[in-house]
Amino acid sequence: MQRRLFLGGTALALIAGGAYFYNNQSQTTGPSLGSVSAQEASNIDTSGIVEMAMGDENAPITMIEYASFTCPHCANFHKNTFPQLKADYIDTGKVRFIYREVYFDRFGLWAGMLARCGGEMRYFGISDMLYHRQREWLEGGEPETIVNNLRTIGRAAGMSDDQMNACLNDGDTAQAMVALYQKNAAADDINSTPSFVIDGTKYNNMGYDEFRAILDEKLAG
Repeated sequence: MQRRLFLGGTALALIAGGAYFYNNQSQTTGPSLGSVSAQEASNIDTSGIVEMAMGDENAPITMIEYASFTCPHCANFHKNTFPQLKADYIDTGKVRFIYREVYFDRFGLWAGMLARCGGEMRYFGISDMLYHRQREWLEGGEPETIVNNLRTIGRAAGMSDDQMNACLNDGDTAQAMVALYQKNAAADDINSTPSFVIDGTKYNNMGYDEFRAILDEKLAG
């Protein structure tokens, strides 16, 4: 199963109407992301947004995953399929894995900002925590509750409240992240999560055996 994604001319409106961020003492309103057209998004500087990747840069296969931290099918993939793929193909130098965040909602964006707050070295560790605790931190659905739950994950990853406040209230970075997501998803024709692009070919979500068959065929060729 997959979660459907709709990319329109105002993809940034997915988290429009104001992004609400909270500090550890009281509720505050962070910078609004607003509704930005595709043309406006193309003018946003995204050069500061790091591509999160693991595996050998010179691996014979490049695999890109498009996923949302609020997508239950993505969480299932990361819990049940990705560990074996990582052990058999990424850790062995056969696959270069690139993870690209998709933002269905502001909660997924906040989770991405939190994961990136830990830096490249901690990104995938925090991502694993976000997926394994997805039901916990999304429980309740209220913004203040969710951001406090995200802070709990951040603290477990060794981040201070001041560090998280700075990251979660960085409106420029938030807009750049969403603009880059919009650009990449449009270029790769992504319409659901999780989706995968393996050496330029798009695939829907599948089980480990199906991934293995595709990867082994490419390696043999």
